[in-house]
Amino acid sequence: MWSMGFRSPVLAIVAAMNEEEGIGLTLSELKRHLGKPWIIVVDGKSSDRTVEVAKDLDADVFLQEGLGKGDAIAQALKQVDRDIKYVVLTDADYTYPAKYVPRMIEILEKHPKVGMVCGNRFNHHLEVTAMRNTFYLGNRLLACAHSLLNGVDMRDPLTGLRVIRWDVLKNWVPKSKDFDIEVELNHLVERKGYGIKEIDISYRPRLGQKKLQLKHGVVILKRMLLESAHHA
Repeated sequence: MWSMGFRSPVLAIVAAMNEEEGIGLTLSELKRHLGKPWIIVVDGKSSDRTVEVAKDLDADVFLQEGLGKGDAIAQALKQVDRDIKYVVLTDADYTYPAKYVPRMIEILEKHPKVGMVCGNRFNHHLEVTAMRNTFYLGNRLLACAHSLLNGVDMRDPLTGLRVIRWDVLKNWVPKSKDFDIEVELNHLVERKGYGIKEIDISYRPRLGQKKLQLKHGVVILKRMLLESAHHA
C-alpha cells in the first residue's frame, strides 16, 4: 500500500461555493485517508459558512477572483510554491468518497506511464438516489460525444474525482472557466504523452444545492468541439 510519510507530497484542490453542508465532511475525509495533505480551497464568494469551516480544518483558503470551477482550479494551481508529486481534484459536496484516493495514488506510483487516475461513477456501486435521471442521461450522452469527437475513450470523462501527476499540471494555464475543465484536462494528459486509468468508485447524494445545470452541458459540448478542432 502506498504510504505518504510525514510530509505528504499530495495537494488536494477543492473548488467551493456555498458548500457549508458538505465541505467539512469532505475535508475531514481527505485528511483521514491522506494523513497530512496540503488542501487548497478556492471559494467562489460564498454567502454561508463555507470559508469558516474550511479554515477551521486547516485548509488554505483563497477567495476566487473570477467565476466557475475551471477558473477556481486555475487559481489554485498558481498557488503551488512547494514540492508536490500528486494533485487530487474533488468536489466540496461530499459526493466523492476519499477512501479511493490512496489506491489511485498507488496506481500512479506503480505505473509511470499513467498520468491521471479517475473515479468512474457509472458502475454497480451507483446509488439510484445519488443521480437524477436527467443528470445520468446527460452524462452518458456527453461520454459518447467525448469518445466520438475527441478519441479519448473514458467511461466517465466528466468525473470530479481525479489524481494527476504534478508534472502534468505544472505550468498549465487552463482555458476552461467552468465545468468543461474536466474535458480539457483529459486532453492535456494525453498531449503530455501519458495514459489515463479509471477505477470504479461509489458516488453519494450531494449535500447542499446542485450547481450543475443544463447550460453547463452546452459549455462542456463546446469544449469537446474546440478540443477536437485543436487536434484535427
